[in-house]
Amino acid sequence: MHNLLSTEMLLLMTCRQLGECTATQLAPVLPVDSSRISRLINGLVDRGFLVRRRTPSDRRLVMLSLSERGEEVAVDLTERMDAHYNALVDGLSDAQLEAFASITNAIVENYTAIAEEQARADSG
Repeated sequence: MHNLLSTEMLLLMTCRQLGECTATQLAPVLPVDSSRISRLINGLVDRGFLVRRRTPSDRRLVMLSLSERGEEVAVDLTERMDAHYNALVDGLSDAQLEAFASITNAIVENYTAIAEEQARADSG
């Protein structure tokens, strides 16, 4: 879709939600390392989806924002994702959605704990 990787789509939609932001602010959203985030951002800047701006107060700080093209694509992606989500949950009650969210959160917490325990074991 729009000739973008799923990580690039997520980055654009997140940038749209945050408004002007830094790569550091985008990092927690993507399950990739910082060098991969830099490459993704560079590619999106090169292709005209993102714009970089250095802050006058601190020239080392680079702010990112969507270009006009990036905004159009992010809006389209968000609308498509919303429509897809609505189709998926059509007919489910609020109680069913809350139960699903609760179970999913518990699974994610368990996964995170297992991953952290494994990382500690691997480093020690």
